[in-house]
Amino acid sequence: MTTYYTDGSASPNPGPGGFAVIQDGKPVVLGSEPGETTNIRMEGKAIIAALEHVGGKKCTIYTDSQFWVNVITVWSLTWEKNGWVKKGGEIKNIDIVKEVCPLYRNSNATLEWVRGHADDESNILADEWANRARGGERL
Repeated sequence: MTTYYTDGSASPNPGPGGFAVIQDGKPVVLGSEPGETTNIRMEGKAIIAALEHVGGKKCTIYTDSQFWVNVITVWSLTWEKNGWVKKGGEIKNIDIVKEVCPLYRNSNATLEWVRGHADDESNILADEWANRARGGERL
C-alpha cells in the first residue's frame, strides 16, 4: 500500500503559497497557485495532488490539517445534502471542497491526521518541501 504525507504553506498567510506530496521520504508532487493564497487552500491542494498521484490504488494520506480531514470525511456530507451551504454562511474554499470530496469518496484512500511540527519525520519533510514549493521549486 502507498503512503503519502501532504502539507501546504503560505507566507505571509495569505500570501505566496506552495504544497508538497511526499512518498517514501521523497517529494513526488510540488505545486502552488498563482497570486495570493492561504495555508488552508494549499493543504487542500496537496490532498488533491496525492489522490491524483495514486491513480486509484489503495493508499493512506497523512495530513496535519484537521480542518481538511473534517471537511472531507464529516462536514461536506451535510453541506452537499443541503446544496453546498452551511448554517453559518458561505463555505470558504468551496472550489477545493467540491474538487477534493468526490476524488476522495471515489478513491481507495484513507485520510489520517498527524500532529504537525511534532516528531513525525515525514510530516516535517512535507512541511519543508511545501515551503520550497512556495519559493518556486519544482520537481
